[in-house]
Amino acid sequence: MTFLLDQPLVLFVVSLAALWIGSCFGAYLRKLRPHGISLDETDFNLVLGAILTLLGLIIGFTFSMAVSRYDVRKNCEEQEANAIGTEYVRADVLGPPEAEKVRPLLRDYVDQRIAYYTTHDVERLRQTRLRTLELQSRLWAAIIPSAKTQRDAVFALVVSGMNDVLNSEGYAEAAWRNRIPAPAWIFVLFTAAFCNILLGYHAHGKPSALLSVLPVALAISFFLIAEIDSPRSGVIRVHAQNLESLADSLRPQ
Repeated sequence: MTFLLDQPLVLFVVSLAALWIGSCFGAYLRKLRPHGISLDETDFNLVLGAILTLLGLIIGFTFSMAVSRYDVRKNCEEQEANAIGTEYVRADVLGPPEAEKVRPLLRDYVDQRIAYYTTHDVERLRQTRLRTLELQSRLWAAIIPSAKTQRDAVFALVVSGMNDVLNSEGYAEAAWRNRIPAPAWIFVLFTAAFCNILLGYHAHGKPSALLSVLPVALAISFFLIAEIDSPRSGVIRVHAQNLESLADSLRPQ
């Protein structure tokens, strides 16, 4: 299930095939019905319309969940860039030796955060994570000596700013792990399959193209939701625009 959710195009193909098979299965069940048993089409249409409406609401809520998580990831990237840029400026409060240590570390830290947003390789992500943790330890250690000797309110801004830098990374990591729960996906897919079976049952004897309308529409919807919800795959994902702009401004001219 995780593989499908991380590969929107594969999810589109699999869901389209599964839903189309469900429609065909519904048409097959209609064919097996004994001729002596009649079906009240009015009641059936009422049930089918109600279930399709429910499916539309569920897809709408799922799409809203994906969009809200996407917006959170964008906001976290922006806040992370702002926190790093602010702390880079506040380094002036430190003494020259500490400032000369902190600023190169912050520039390297920005590069590691950009790599986190852009890379897809698992091993590269692991190395980036380890390097980020190392830089966080070195950044905090760089301001500790001055923090012990300077206890004024101005220097407290430097300590608070470094705390924001470290916290913003944790918030961003948590936002990227916050995905639509797998049980929600299972419920949506199950409801979609049930609707296609009913539609296939209802469309027996009608043009076969009618069986493919709902599966195509639903597969496109699932593809779009997975695109927005998947942080690292697909086209619709968060780009490190603010961090890249910050990195350009921090490079020595």
